[in-house]
Amino acid sequence: MGVTELEKYRASIDNLDAALVHVLAERFRVTHEVGLLKQREGIPPADPERERDQLNRLKEIALGAGLDPAVVEAVFPLIMAEVRRRHSSL
Repeated sequence: MGVTELEKYRASIDNLDAALVHVLAERFRVTHEVGLLKQREGIPPADPERERDQLNRLKEIALGAGLDPAVVEAVFPLIMAEVRRRHSSL
């Protein structure tokens, strides 16, 4: 029996999900280094202006990519909150 069209789509989704996890892990590795730098330099762990600017930039990118900016508004605040939590615990 051959691979169905649905199975092909699901395999593609599985690959994309794995890629997202790896990219997210790399993002957290980099933000960990940022947290250590902020700690050494006495910089506060949170930067609300940077977060606001980043969120706006990502929403523009989403529009250009054909993605509803509401997805960015739903996902990235969670990521940013986790980064802040990690920075505060350093």
